[in-house]
Amino acid sequence: MAELVLAAVPRRKLELKQFAGVAVLLLVACVLPFVLGNYRVFQLTMALAYAIALLGLNMLTGFNGQISLGHGAFFAIGAYTAAVLMDKAGVPYWATIPVAGFVCLVAGFLFGLPALRLEGLYLALATFALGVAMPQILKHKSLEHWTGGAMGVVLVKPEAPSFLPLNQDQWFYFFTLFWAVLLFVAAWNLLRGRVGRALIAIRDQPIAAEAMGVNTAIYKSLTFGVSALYTGVAGALAAIAVQFASPDSFTVFLSLSLLVGVVVGGLASISGAIYGALFIQFIPNVADEISKAAPWAIYGIFLIGFMYLMPTGVAGLVRMLRHRLRISSSVSDRKEPT
Repeated sequence: MAELVLAAVPRRKLELKQFAGVAVLLLVACVLPFVLGNYRVFQLTMALAYAIALLGLNMLTGFNGQISLGHGAFFAIGAYTAAVLMDKAGVPYWATIPVAGFVCLVAGFLFGLPALRLEGLYLALATFALGVAMPQILKHKSLEHWTGGAMGVVLVKPEAPSFLPLNQDQWFYFFTLFWAVLLFVAAWNLLRGRVGRALIAIRDQPIAAEAMGVNTAIYKSLTFGVSALYTGVAGALAAIAVQFASPDSFTVFLSLSLLVGVVVGGLASISGAIYGALFIQFIPNVADEISKAAPWAIYGIFLIGFMYLMPTGVAGLVRMLRHRLRISSSVSDRKEPT
């Protein structure tokens, strides 16, 4: 009994350190809009939206083992749901976010049902087809009245409440930060419990998981739906931040960029979504500043470098450094005289 108590002490200290780290990160996130220019605040807002989308995709690919090359389609569905509700129905911007998430939840769940018959590369190709088809679907004449066709839909960025001394970019940054914190906490609670263990079991040993009573069909479909919900919320937030939704903004390249962000940030890692979002938001800009003639070549070099130096993603590197620091600190404590 005493050994269990002693073993729980370092674990509690580790949890306290983690909570302290998250609190410091949130404090920094709240201070940044007041020390950066409006354009940088806009970029951080987009990074938060991408982080939400990457977290949703990581649930599907990293934790559940289902490869998706078409999550840009759900990003587009969420963006257009918010855009149409704001432009055609006059719905307040804040009310469009949960609606976009619900629409994508239903769409993802329905797409996940037939996708149960597909695994691995076959599922990847099916989702890739969805990502390729979505821009053409949005341009179709039957939807042109709602989607604006190739011209898209122009939105108005919301004003801050009158009692807050914030400009439009600062206000929407905090609005996006609120949704990011809410969804990250929800994902953390979901993945650290029974559901998370079931998803990992399905990913690693699907036959054994089914033999243990895990309903793999339901879990896979629901995971697809929840993943689409996160991506749809991200798409709605991004569309409002950009003030524009166009079919050409949601090509298959967006789907590939989201998958790149998941891998660079770290598979099966909640914090990896933040690292991956920073990569896909800022690295293309850095590459463009380095070389105007061949920015994507520089981007490719960055990507190869990240994968070579951090094969388990940025989150994997951070975990390894933390583990080594704990080992070194414990060794130094043992060497100290008592």
